[in-house]
Amino acid sequence: MATKKAVLFNLWGVVVSPRPAEVFLKFEETLKLPSGFLKKVVTDKHSAMERAERGKLTLSQMIPELDAECMSAASDQKVSLPAGFSVKSLLEELRDSTTVNKHILQTVATLRRQGLLTGVLANQWVDDSGSGDSSGRLLSLLGGHFDVVLQSCRTGLRVPETDLFTSALTQLGVPPKQALWLGDDEEGVGAAEAVGMTAVLVKDLPEALKQVETFTGAQVVTGESYPASCNPEEVSHGYITIKPRVKLHYVEMGTGPPVMLCHGFPESWYSWRYQIPALADAGFRVLSLDMKGYGDSTAPPDIEEYSQEQICQDLVTFMDKMGIPQVTLVGHDWGGVVVWNMARCHPERVRAVASLNTPLFPVDPSKDPMDFLKTVPIFDYQLYFQDPGVAETEMEKDLARTFKIFFHGSGDKDNVPEINTAGVCARGGLFVGLPDEIPRSSVLSETALQFYITQFKDKGFRGPLNWYRNVVSNWKWLCSRPRAKVGVCVIS
Repeated sequence: MATKKAVLFNLWGVVVSPRPAEVFLKFEETLKLPSGFLKKVVTDKHSAMERAERGKLTLSQMIPELDAECMSAASDQKVSLPAGFSVKSLLEELRDSTTVNKHILQTVATLRRQGLLTGVLANQWVDDSGSGDSSGRLLSLLGGHFDVVLQSCRTGLRVPETDLFTSALTQLGVPPKQALWLGDDEEGVGAAEAVGMTAVLVKDLPEALKQVETFTGAQVVTGESYPASCNPEEVSHGYITIKPRVKLHYVEMGTGPPVMLCHGFPESWYSWRYQIPALADAGFRVLSLDMKGYGDSTAPPDIEEYSQEQICQDLVTFMDKMGIPQVTLVGHDWGGVVVWNMARCHPERVRAVASLNTPLFPVDPSKDPMDFLKTVPIFDYQLYFQDPGVAETEMEKDLARTFKIFFHGSGDKDNVPEINTAGVCARGGLFVGLPDEIPRSSVLSETALQFYITQFKDKGFRGPLNWYRNVVSNWKWLCSRPRAKVGVCVIS
């Protein structure tokens, strides 16, 4: 079995910017201190900052000791420090100016998607200042994107010490010759090479990423890039009992204002795998549901369990039991229908709605909904779905083929045949006329395909198709409700 490759990144100057040295220099210029004064103080091997980075001091302990060291150095060098001088403002500037390089996160997501391992080596101290959550957010972000994050304050080892590189490779189970280092200074590059790694000094990021591509064979520059996604085994799963014998499964990530993601047909919470980390990183509490009938949520056999009135009531009960008074709802396909109906019928529980692929259809009491479907050729597939057992048999016959047909991107038109949703009843099936062998789309990884197959293998399509079998009851319910304008923030 071939050994996996790994890419290690230096935190400062590569994953985040600016480098501390740049902030120190700016601070010196502002206070009219000699250039390099602060660098000389903090890089002394016995300095408070060095000791804090090794975990021997916390931030609150480091500041007064570092202040004293600066004052001692100023006295020795005949440097005049301004009244009230403290490195506290310098460290606050470093904290407030720190930004994460999104190109690196994108690269890491692409590497991990293609089976490579990643890690960050970080010279950091323990932040016990209690001034906000920026340090915690950064660590959470790193932990969610990289396989290994080694902090100097936890290991007692600093970049560029070779033992820190060796420790990271040991945790990843990768030999040095299979690992690449991206650093911003010669010392780190030298240390990585000393343990047998290939090293890149990052001066120009696009050029450095080309070298990553050359070393790993992964298309991080020339290939299609993907954002970070969820691994089902590495996220928090929960269950809420809606009523006896009915529960909803959800995946949760992040803290902040709640955002609930509602998928469509025939999908899963996993359909939002790219959006979940992005929303969590942006400061939201993300709740991605397996809608009723799907995945690890209950799939009752009764058709009326899947009416929009019941589905919306399920969501209200879910929110009640989770202690969520209001939520931003994001839906796709049938999930879009749900979020619109929540906004119309339960507006006091909805902060905002966003719908993908599903516009808001005003209900028309004068038109029988089944007759309307018959007048729109592309809705013929919904008529085909009405008879229980018929569409189920077709879709469950070969799950891999079914999902290869359903999931394809706009760039796959020449390779993956399009579904014709018109004339379905006449030709006897949604997939009739399509080839037996369907190529897998580039947007559907083999891992994702197998996940969907597993999710539908036991429960099948009965529950998901029952959503389509409530056309009349949904119409009657919406006709009975006040038809006011949607009064919440809308993105569609």
